[in-house]
Amino acid sequence: MQNQQMTMTDVLGLGFMTFAFFLGAGNLIFPPLAGYLAGEHMPLAMAGFLFTAVGMPLIALIAVAKAKGKIMALLPVFAATVLAIAIYIIIGPAFAAPRTGLVAYEIGAKPFLTDTSAAVVFAGQTLNLSRLLYTCAFFAITMLLALFPGKLLDNVGKLLTPVLLLLLMALACSVIILPGAAVGLPVSDYENSPLIKGVLEGYNTMDTLASLMFGVLIIDILRKKGIHQAKAQTRYLIQAAIIAAAGLAFVYISLFYLGATAGELAQGAENGGEILTNYVTKHFGTAGIVLLATVVTLACLTTAVGLVSACSEYFNELLPRISYKLFVVIFSFICGVVANVGLSQLIQISIPVLYTVYPVAIALVMVTFLTERFARPAMSHRLTLSVALIFGLLDGLKAAGVDMSMFDFMPLYTEGMAWLIPTLVSILFCFTLREKPVAVLSS
Repeated sequence: MQNQQMTMTDVLGLGFMTFAFFLGAGNLIFPPLAGYLAGEHMPLAMAGFLFTAVGMPLIALIAVAKAKGKIMALLPVFAATVLAIAIYIIIGPAFAAPRTGLVAYEIGAKPFLTDTSAAVVFAGQTLNLSRLLYTCAFFAITMLLALFPGKLLDNVGKLLTPVLLLLLMALACSVIILPGAAVGLPVSDYENSPLIKGVLEGYNTMDTLASLMFGVLIIDILRKKGIHQAKAQTRYLIQAAIIAAAGLAFVYISLFYLGATAGELAQGAENGGEILTNYVTKHFGTAGIVLLATVVTLACLTTAVGLVSACSEYFNELLPRISYKLFVVIFSFICGVVANVGLSQLIQISIPVLYTVYPVAIALVMVTFLTERFARPAMSHRLTLSVALIFGLLDGLKAAGVDMSMFDFMPLYTEGMAWLIPTLVSILFCFTLREKPVAVLSS
């Protein structure tokens, strides 16, 4: 089959689609609060956040393209499968996908409801009735859109995302034009280590983990568009990644600035969603609330569709006896169930898991770019990822509240990044390895 060339419109649509996949729940709720808490240290905190929430996802997408979609090929089959399953479950039905529905409810629906206290008892659990009904509808729509992945580029990239981008641009312009409060003093970890705290806050977006999934999904979409040559796939994926990264950086910078200049609008806020709601209520009233609700709903919906689609594609390849469409139905149902745990509880549970898994994902991206420079690439991949997992687990246990004070002597441990230096050392060690000698049979 002859390879087709994508038009500029198709490339932009692919880039917008990639941007829409990333721009979801955490991307909107974390930057405003981080900007507010960082105060005068906002530039450093924002730089750290942009590194893990924009830079690393961009690099990860390029790494997936470089590896032709097989970024875990040098790991043992069992280890690669376990790691992939863990990432897909975290990004999919366990945390990220349900969070999209919760944020869409909290910001996109709840402000319009007069009474949100009604509850219903189901299977011995007391559930918020309005949240239950909303999340059921939200993930029903997600399921319908994800059932037709061949239409993703046209339906999501070309129709929904340009509208979403225009709304976000309007919000960003208002942040610049309308006067805000004076930037306050930094608090908590932002006072002493704003850069590292910003890096760790970037974990919460889960975008680097998502890149490992979205890269494969984008390559699959390119194949369906008739792009079969690996070199062409890599070129178009990189172009889409750059478009998505530019869009994400634009959104994050404006939201950080919004939080830093929110003043009394941010006092007492538990998350960035409340800051956003207070901001648009003050400056735009009902029209602003409608605008914000539209932005959040579109962002969360497009991200949910991407997550459910990518997870279903992977598990369909892993278990081909179960169809892609059945996996879409299963994961959409699970997301609806998990979403009713509640937003704050879900975020709290996810933090220790992200502190454990994120270092492994970053290490995987790093060694992928260095594969050709290693004399023993398979051993280098396995050693580096093992070190990242071991020390990432220490960070995760600490974040979970386990007493790990015996490890306080380790560099960057108190900041939550004990994995970084040991992982870099392991990579340097891998450069010293020589090729395994080939046994010569005596005659």
